[in-house]
Amino acid sequence: MARRSVPILRQLLTSPSTNLTPTRSVTYMPRPGDGAPRAVTVIPGDGIGPLVTGAVEHVMAAMHAPVYFERYEVHGDMKRIPQEVIDSIKKNKVCLKGGLATPMGGGVSSLNVQMRRELDLYASLVHCFNLPGLHTKHDNVDIVVIRENTEGEYAGLEHEVVPGVVESLKVITKFCSERIAKYAFEYAYLNNRKKVTAVHKANIMKLADGLFLESCREVATKYPGIKYNEIIVDNCCMQLVSKPEQFDVMVTPNLYGNLVANTAAGIAGGTGVMPGGNVGADHAVFEQGASAGNVGNERQLEQKRANPVALLLSSAMMLRHLQFPSFADRLETAVKRVILDGEYRTKDLGGTSTTQEVVDAVIAAID
Repeated sequence: MARRSVPILRQLLTSPSTNLTPTRSVTYMPRPGDGAPRAVTVIPGDGIGPLVTGAVEHVMAAMHAPVYFERYEVHGDMKRIPQEVIDSIKKNKVCLKGGLATPMGGGVSSLNVQMRRELDLYASLVHCFNLPGLHTKHDNVDIVVIRENTEGEYAGLEHEVVPGVVESLKVITKFCSERIAKYAFEYAYLNNRKKVTAVHKANIMKLADGLFLESCREVATKYPGIKYNEIIVDNCCMQLVSKPEQFDVMVTPNLYGNLVANTAAGIAGGTGVMPGGNVGADHAVFEQGASAGNVGNERQLEQKRANPVALLLSSAMMLRHLQFPSFADRLETAVKRVILDGEYRTKDLGGTSTTQEVVDAVIAAID
C-alpha cells in the first residue's frame, strides 16, 4: 500500500494545480510609513484630457489607492506653464497629465517641451505590448521605447537666415546621450530585459548621431549581460511593421523616439492603450504613452467615448513608481481583464462603450 502511494504523492507534489503552491507572494517589505497617502499633481489638459484623468481619479478612489490629487488647469494655448504648477510638481515629485494641445506654427512653444526642460525630465518611456484579447496583426510584441527628451530637434533653436530660408539646429551632447543610454541599460537590467537597440541615422548625420552612438557603445560595455545592437531609423521603421517581436528595449534621440514609439504603439493595439511617462532624477510625469493625437477629437469628447485604458495603465506605472506595487498590480490586472472579456471597449478598440462604462467595468474587475 505504501509503495503504491509514493507515485501518487510525487504526482501531487509536482502538479501545477496543487494547493501547496502559495496563492499570494510577498512583494516587498515596506518601511514604517510607506503606506501614507502621497500627493500627486494632476493636469487634466485639453480635449479628452479631463475625461480620461477623471476616469483615473474615479478608479483610484474606488480601489482606495493611497494617493490624493492636486488639480491645476493648464491649456496648450498658454504661453507658459504657471509657476504654481511647476512648484506643485517639484513638491510632490509626481504628476499625472492629460494631453496638452500644441498650436501649429505661430511661434507658440510647446508646453510639453517646456515642462520637460523645466523639470529636466530627460527620459521618455513608452511601453508597447500586446494586450490579451485585443486582436493585432503581430503577436509577441513587447517593446519599451526610451527616448532622450530634452535636446535634438526639439531644442527649438530655429531662425530665419534670410527671407524664405529657415535654419533649424539639432543639438546632441555627450552628457545627454550618455545619461539616456545609462537609463536604457539600467532599465533593461532592472526589468530582466535581454537586449538594447540604439536607433540612429549616423550614416548621414555622422557627427550628431555619431556622438549618440559613441555614447551608447561606451555604456554598453558596462552591461556585458545585455545584448547591444544598432539600427538605422528608416530600416527600424520597416522592421517594426514587419517583424516587431525582434525588438526589446530601444534607445533613441528625441525625434526618432517620437516616430518609433507611435509606430510601435500602432502595431501593438493603438495609442489608446499604450502607457508611458517622462522621468528625471527628481520628478516624473505620467501620461498617455504615444501621441495624444485625439486630444482635440470633439466627437469623442461630446459622446464621452474617449479610451481611458492608456492613462489607467500609465497610472499603474505611477503607483509602482510610488512604491505601491500591490495597487499597481490590481489595477493593471483589472484593465487587462476588461480588455480580454471584450464586452466593454471604446470605438478605437472595435466597441461602442463610453468612457464611464469602461471605468465601471474596471472597478468591477478590481480584486
